[in-house]
Order: sequence, then C-alpha cells, then structure tokens
Amino acid sequence: MKSNTHPDYRQVLFHDTAVNAFFLVGSTVHTKSVQKHTDGNTYPYVALDVSSASHPLYTGQQRKSVNEGRIAGFNKRFAGFSSI
Repeated sequence: MKSNTHPDYRQVLFHDTAVNAFFLVGSTVHTKSVQKHTDGNTYPYVALDVSSASHPLYTGQQRKSVNEGRIAGFNKRFAGFSSI
C-alpha cells in the first residue's frame, strides 16, 4: 500500500460559538489549534458558527411569522375577488 494517501482520522473538538456547545467527533479536518476538553485530554479544535445545537431548523425556533405574514397579505389583497 502507498503511504501518505489517506488523511489522518482522529477525534476533533468542535465548538459551536453561538450556544457555547462542544462536540467531540471523529474527523479528518486540518487545524493548527488545540484545546483541552472536559475529560482532561487535549484535542484539535475547530470553531463553528452554526451546528445542530444552534440551527433554527433543529432547535424548533424557526421563524414562521414571515411565511404566515405573506399568506395573510395575499389573502388580504385578494379577498374581494372571491367567487361565492
């Protein structure tokens, strides 16, 4: 087998900075920073803006008012055209 063909697979500490949540996941991502985890070990560290802990789709905080506002505006604008 050829050497140096596969990336280095190891445990990496991902940090969602939006909600201050940490995830320890196996990954091949390249990073130069390291950070100590709560288990006492030091892992490669990657900061994230959004993860499943902070994304509105996964947290259930998705804004529905924008879509409801569009539908309400449409119904208000075309309410006089009903054929009853």
